[in-house]
Amino acid sequence: MERAAIYHQPFSAYAYGYDKETLHIKVRSKKDDIKEVVMIGADPYLHTKAGWQSENIPLQKVATTEEHDYWMVAVKPAQRRLQYGFVLTDTTGEEVFYGGRGFYENTEDNRAVMDYYFKFPFLHESEVFKAPEWVKETIWYQIFPERFGNGNPDISPENVLPWGSKDPGRDDFFGGDIAGIIEHLDYLVELGINGIYLTPVFEASTNHKYDTLNYFEIDPHFGDKETFRQFIQEAHKRGIKVMLDAVFNHIGDKSPEWQDVLKNGAKSEYVDWFHVHSFPVTPGENGNIEGKNTLSFDTFAYTMHMPKLNTANPAVQKYLLDIATYWVREFDIDGWRLDVANEVDHAFWKSFRKAVRAEKDDLYILGEIWHDSWLWLLGDEFDSVMNYPFTQTIIENYVEERITPSKMVSGISDQLMRYQEQVNHVMFNMLDSHDTARLLTRCDGDKDKAKLALAFMFAHTGSPCIYYGTEIGMDGADDPLCRKCMEWDEAKQDKEMFSFMKHLIAFRKKHQQTLTYGDLVWHTVDDENRRVIFSRTHNGTRLTFVFNQAEEAITLTKADFTDMSALQDAWSEKALEKVNVPAKSFVVLED
Repeated sequence: MERAAIYHQPFSAYAYGYDKETLHIKVRSKKDDIKEVVMIGADPYLHTKAGWQSENIPLQKVATTEEHDYWMVAVKPAQRRLQYGFVLTDTTGEEVFYGGRGFYENTEDNRAVMDYYFKFPFLHESEVFKAPEWVKETIWYQIFPERFGNGNPDISPENVLPWGSKDPGRDDFFGGDIAGIIEHLDYLVELGINGIYLTPVFEASTNHKYDTLNYFEIDPHFGDKETFRQFIQEAHKRGIKVMLDAVFNHIGDKSPEWQDVLKNGAKSEYVDWFHVHSFPVTPGENGNIEGKNTLSFDTFAYTMHMPKLNTANPAVQKYLLDIATYWVREFDIDGWRLDVANEVDHAFWKSFRKAVRAEKDDLYILGEIWHDSWLWLLGDEFDSVMNYPFTQTIIENYVEERITPSKMVSGISDQLMRYQEQVNHVMFNMLDSHDTARLLTRCDGDKDKAKLALAFMFAHTGSPCIYYGTEIGMDGADDPLCRKCMEWDEAKQDKEMFSFMKHLIAFRKKHQQTLTYGDLVWHTVDDENRRVIFSRTHNGTRLTFVFNQAEEAITLTKADFTDMSALQDAWSEKALEKVNVPAKSFVVLED
């Protein structure tokens, strides 16, 4: 038995409250090393003359990665208290007792030592991670406002270019605005969208608006507050939630606060709003120099026009929290996406959550974090993060084909085990964004690859997001080419791709319960033929997915699905005699 691989930690993703009466308990072991895990557990105070009245509760293997197996059980302690340990049996029959003090021989005497057990002293409902329920049913659509639609040419910048007249450069303007989004809300309804994520809309000098000048004003080239209010109201009429982008890590260098620091130096009333290390502060001379470690003031990356805010400063905290609550209170937005969230201190985000939730108790809080994010997802900061590890795992298999299907399955299983289950239910899943090359470009124009990746993403737990234009076959390399103008000329739109995406969204909505909560089982992971078969099962409904990456079609019969009473195509809703899966395609069966 490989004891070094065995792991459990209370008050983590290995032991947590799932709801007010249910605990989830997980144990990790070396892959294929352990054949059985049994939890010995009960209320720590449940003693009689016969001793502690514990129960033996088996755990189920729920996930496997390249290195580990994961075992899990859901329990409902009668008094919401639990004392517990584990008996693990390996494939040779060796047994060991594992508890809060480590490993012991599995004897009656050792199991009787109460100090050897893990403790979950009390399941407090206030400490259970809760995210807004509506997010689980949301299909997001990300819009870069400057490039979606020009609804009011009168407010376009003076140097505006004709819509879609060229591939965008970093400093180009095409006149996209909020009125242009309002004009196309019915288009989004037709597609099936019920959530919009907007990149920043506040006053700034650039087309991307991540260098904010005034957080309390809509950028005048996008519209005004009344236009924005109309947008929120029209979206809500159509059942569409709206999430805004908050840039609280840094501010624009043309902001009055930073300009005051440049002018007055150490005497500026705003000097402690930033991280300034030396004076005078002269941009371009003693700011961050790309590729060098010369920091006279901290910035986002090495971008001198984005000085970093000092969120430990009470004045900065008040300023930012006033902004966050203002747009919720006055305009009824439904969510905040938090830019560069991992570079802002945790104390500020805890205050942020309390402030915005006091205004709206089901507001969605999404952090932009590109790596493992468990520390932000404990229930007192964010509801979710942009799930880039999940994104990259799918891209590397279905798009780039530089990892095997088994490597992909291992990565997805690892990702699911990192977080509490209710966190996974609301993770923000996407395949491209304003920060990455577009999906079709990453697929070298291969639509079949793009469809496989999209369908695979929609088949998994989490809230899926589509980047504007993906549904009509738009392409574009890395920034700025991924920020092209939305193509509204129907003759230039890929209608077949639109039909596919519309069908995929409708399928997701129809099977939302199963695709959110359903148990995930991998039945076939075939690296040689690049084929995976997995199922999602919930409340008596099972969906079985067959994904075929190969260049050749495959045919499966009922003999390949021995526990199915019949072959029913869930995608076309037709009964089948055989399951024909074309090259680079997929099939979904229901039973």
